[in-house]
Amino acid sequence: MATVPQFCNFSCKNLSSNPLISPKLAPNRSILLHLGTINQRPSGLTRDIARVRPEFKIRTALDDEWGPEKDEGSAVSVAEKPDEESAVEVSEIARLKKALVDSLYGTNRGLSATSETRAEIVELITQLESKNPTPAPTEALSMLNGKWILAYTSFAGLFPLLSRGNLPLVKVEEISQTIDSENLTVQNSVQFSGPLATTSISTNAKFEVRSPKRVQIKFEEGIIGTPQLTDSIVFPENVEFLGQKIDLTPIKGLITSVQDTASSVAKTISSQPPLKFSLSNSNAQSWLLTTYLDEELRISRGDAGSVFVLVKEGSSLITP
Repeated sequence: MATVPQFCNFSCKNLSSNPLISPKLAPNRSILLHLGTINQRPSGLTRDIARVRPEFKIRTALDDEWGPEKDEGSAVSVAEKPDEESAVEVSEIARLKKALVDSLYGTNRGLSATSETRAEIVELITQLESKNPTPAPTEALSMLNGKWILAYTSFAGLFPLLSRGNLPLVKVEEISQTIDSENLTVQNSVQFSGPLATTSISTNAKFEVRSPKRVQIKFEEGIIGTPQLTDSIVFPENVEFLGQKIDLTPIKGLITSVQDTASSVAKTISSQPPLKFSLSNSNAQSWLLTTYLDEELRISRGDAGSVFVLVKEGSSLITP
């Protein structure tokens, strides 16, 4: 009568006790031996064996010709799952970025945004921050490096500058921040354009890394750029000042008559070096927290909870 040890020691190559049946004629497959199908069992083990019913899979020598069995399906699914999740994440980030840029259109960097638009922008910013692909921006300073164009801010301190009511003939062309990660410097710059010339006001600062997301900024000097002469004097038909529209048509003749004189003055000013002044007082400090960063978009938070959305110069996110 066969016992369990005898089955465990059964030769894999002896498929039959009949010497007339050659192993080469055996079917090329695995033979399953179920202890539950054996007619003769020790009476003491009948109930235990029937209850456990273990299964043994014995491979014949001929099976080796086909190689080991592989569960290729499960291996492929496990390998592909992270890639699929990553692709979905990238797609979702791209969708949120496009929605954010679209919502910024017509807001004049946040100055003209309605309360409803602001709420939508805040929601999109929050979602992007939760999917930040660069959790430690200060450890990836090369990504921070370069010129970033301000697209939106909630910082009320910039709103008087953005308002055309105070400077009817002057337009804010660009507000930018240029980071030099090698020298740990930051330059904030505002470019103005008028009917006669363009100029800029900048501040130079040093920054120190304080945490994986935070930098401390210390301003050192301010610079008033040398005005650059425009090709010709261009005045608008009218300007809005203190809520009233002022028609400039009657004075166009006068403007034309003094154009040559004004151009001469502008050329003289343009030959002068930029005006620099010190910002060494103790109040000329700030901090900046970068909460989202990729190759073309940056979201930062500053003093008083203000938020800044900046786009890398040359990015396709900047609409012409």
